Amino acid sequence: QVQLVESGGDSVQAGGSLRLSCTASGRISDIATMAWYRQTPGTPRELVARFHRGTGIKYSESVEGRFTISRDNAKNAVYLQMDNLKPEDTALYVCYAGIRRRLGESYNDYWGQGTQVTVSS
Repeated sequence: QVQLVESGGDSVQAGGSLRLSCTASGRISDIATMAWYRQTPGTPRELVARFHRGTGIKYSESVEGRFTISRDNAKNAVYLQMDNLKPEDTALYVCYAGIRRRLGESYNDYWGQGTQVTVSS
């Protein structure tokens, strides 16, 4: 089975930086999309940044210019460099990947369990 594991979440003060990591493991043929979402209690899940091999990178307007998404295809990993963090960035950050396990089969959606980011003022 494919599994996504995130790390890097922490508690920081406003203006600080964090780097989140997500690594996919298991049987993987190729990965089309890796992305970061975030969610807070009482709010729907929000796309933060997405890296698609065909269409490229997309950021949420609220983080563009402060966050940077990158991929390491050899490691089946995606990273999110977060700079100039604000209290409103506080959320559970969840990794997503669209993965094909074998050539010829469809891509499936996989989600991590999330890593908590807390930004204090």
